[in-house]
Amino acid sequence: MKRRTFVLELLSAAATARASQADARLKGAFRRPEKNGWIFVRLAGSPREIGFQHGFLLAPEIKGGHRVISYNLTTDSKKDWRFFRETAEKVFWPRVEDEYREELAGVVEGLNAKGVRLDLWDLVAYNASLELSPYYLKWHNQQQGSSAAARVATADRCSAFVATGSYTRDGRVVIGHNAWTGYADGARWNIIFDITPARGYRILMDGYPGYIHSGDDFGMNSAGILITETTITGFSGFDPSGVPEFARARKAMQYANSIDEFARLMREGNNGGYANNWLVADRNSSEIASLELGLKNVELRRTKDGYFSGANFPVNEKLLREETNFTPNDAGVSANARRVRWDQLMAEFRGRIDVKAGQQFLSDHFDTFQSKVEPNERTLCGHIDLSPRGLGDWQAPYGAAGAVQAKVADAAMAERMSLAASMGHSCGIHFRAAAHLRRHPKYNHLKPYLLDLPSRPWTVFEAVR
Repeated sequence: MKRRTFVLELLSAAATARASQADARLKGAFRRPEKNGWIFVRLAGSPREIGFQHGFLLAPEIKGGHRVISYNLTTDSKKDWRFFRETAEKVFWPRVEDEYREELAGVVEGLNAKGVRLDLWDLVAYNASLELSPYYLKWHNQQQGSSAAARVATADRCSAFVATGSYTRDGRVVIGHNAWTGYADGARWNIIFDITPARGYRILMDGYPGYIHSGDDFGMNSAGILITETTITGFSGFDPSGVPEFARARKAMQYANSIDEFARLMREGNNGGYANNWLVADRNSSEIASLELGLKNVELRRTKDGYFSGANFPVNEKLLREETNFTPNDAGVSANARRVRWDQLMAEFRGRIDVKAGQQFLSDHFDTFQSKVEPNERTLCGHIDLSPRGLGDWQAPYGAAGAVQAKVADAAMAERMSLAASMGHSCGIHFRAAAHLRRHPKYNHLKPYLLDLPSRPWTVFEAVR
């Protein structure tokens, strides 16, 4: 098997080299064969070159990803794709700075070179999808006086933690995250990006094909900053004059060299889109932080001895009151149950948290509401597809959604620009699309988009030396 993988890598490298001879923009870039569900892509150069490499090397995956994202947006909103293209052009694009305009244009050029006919507004709307729905849509509908504003749900996305000091085995930082989303797009959230930009720091992050940001936001840079996040449940708020979240998130990943700088870059021009509780670590100082970034309320907490967890619960009471409809005292709510579980695990593993423990946390199936092990929407490894309750307004009972992949890293790995990743549920439970649709035919409309999501082993990826 190792020999076969090596041969495939040589063939892939040879193919990229041949293409590079025809187009100098591909110099230094390559794509490795899929490994345990992940596709590793190396990008380097100017913004336009990085974009071109991205679009060229991942053209089939971007085409498939765009098909799913556009279906999700139009189906959920009852608006056509033209609406989102126009919003991308008039609301988002004017506030994207030149560096990322160049990169987005490069992605389009790379796609077109491979025969994928998406244009700039398709790609901007695609990159902004996480803030278009529900954040922009709620604002837009309210401006129109539409009752549809109340029906656009904020998804509960992700479980995450960051720990340091007396909580970790070596006293240094450990960070972990699993992404929650619909399985139709989640099965495609399988890219490991190794990016060396002409300006800023080198980036290693996971991501969705065609996004210039991570999207589910797990990554690190060569300055020693590690970043992840979880969404704030029930959040409402959007400022159309602000900078798109996808551009701020990418900029912070690329340019932050401290926790303070990360917080500044995320707050600067904050539009309220894709509102998150950001968990950040500095491997150099062993300091960690939580940046809860609402639109009106922003709070930065930090420590060199402790932990922060994320499970979609609002922390700041003023933010909770003024910007969400969250119910903090209902122990049966997914975010509340998972918050309790994080506190239990942090106490139980205090002094022993490392990468292996992080992998165990992200595979955890203990439901604190029922006080028993049962994979469902209340467990850190989310299985909404197994829940008769679904998940609030976001997913109906047995919705095809939940944790789709997981990542963990510690300070020593970050020094090597390395992370461990598991595609699919890291717990070992597979999702089989056809079987799920037979059991729950109400979701047959997803059949053209839904893929199997097998559980894959943890795999270590490292930036290319």
